Amino acid sequence: MTYRDVLRVRYLLRLQVGTLTGRLPNGMAPLAILLSTAHPYGYATASGLASLYLIASAIGGPQLGRLVDRRGQTLPFTLGAAVSSAALVAIVAGPQQQAFTAVAVLLAGAAKPPLESGLRSLISTGHLMPSRSHERVALALDAALQELIYIAGPLLVAVIAWSTSAAAAMGATAAAGAAGTLLVVTTPPSHAWRPAAVRPAAWLGPLKSRPLQVLYLSMVCYGIPIGALTPLALAAATEHHLPALSGALPATLSVGAVLGGLLYGARSWPGTTADHLLVLAAASTAGWSVYALANSPAALLFTTLIPGLVMAPLLAAAFAATSALAPRALITEAHALLVAALDLGCAAGTASAAVLHEVLLPAAAAAAALTLAAARHHPALTAPPKESHS
Repeated sequence: MTYRDVLRVRYLLRLQVGTLTGRLPNGMAPLAILLSTAHPYGYATASGLASLYLIASAIGGPQLGRLVDRRGQTLPFTLGAAVSSAALVAIVAGPQQQAFTAVAVLLAGAAKPPLESGLRSLISTGHLMPSRSHERVALALDAALQELIYIAGPLLVAVIAWSTSAAAAMGATAAAGAAGTLLVVTTPPSHAWRPAAVRPAAWLGPLKSRPLQVLYLSMVCYGIPIGALTPLALAAATEHHLPALSGALPATLSVGAVLGGLLYGARSWPGTTADHLLVLAAASTAGWSVYALANSPAALLFTTLIPGLVMAPLLAAAFAATSALAPRALITEAHALLVAALDLGCAAGTASAAVLHEVLLPAAAAAAALTLAAARHHPALTAPPKESHS
């Protein structure tokens, strides 16, 4: 199975382009909010507003995912994109009052449609992919390509803000989210997607599943060193008197993720999903451990590439595990919770970076152990993979 085979699947390329475009606010909005609000409110408040957007997105994504599982993709995605884009515009076009701006940021994050979870639901439930081999490669491709958002997004905001204004960058962020969502919801597989007829009677939804609970907790732990990297990069740039390091280290992590994800999906690897999670989590632990020991700019760049190469494959395996563990009626919410868990871990890592450098190894080791505990014995992950959805 090759990437060409997967991209030949009808509508996948359109869905992938629409999803990536609609998710550009993930990489654009925090910087656009920071630039747009730093002048009237100060840098500290602007940083808090950017963090609020990420936290609101982590909370709102699973709720919208639950709504998708009950009503289909079209209405929740369309309304979510409309509210989120309008709220982003209101940040720069509305009254310059902290309370109003905070509410607008909260709405922008909470209403942002979980397009990535919607695409993975289509891939994982037989609505789009003709076989499990297609599904595996498609998930790896998506995990690799999503890193482009965090490379291109901040760069687009910086270029637009520098050439025009921060308000224009915010407008471009809102337009990207709306345009990408429109492309997704007008694609036949998304428009035709329907929820399962029977839903489990559980208020907790996917969180009722113990294996999923542990998998989500492992993603929180796994996100901690990822979130810590940006402030650690700023500290390294100051320590080594090399300002370029502040952007080069996160970019190296993302480039490594793109390369690793493409390599992972380019061939079929031996073992089960549980085996992949264990090996990749152990490799991530080793990578972050080596990073913690680096003491020169060249060593920092090289050691950042190592966990980057593992990141997209590990996420692809985690999403495959989620698909195997989640009930069909909760599939979108289950994927959205995995994204939320990773985002919360990143937020925790960013907040605690000042005291985190010496404990990067324990954080990554915890992610490896928890991932193994989630996947080790569950039959859905240890059974031989099926080659056809039928």
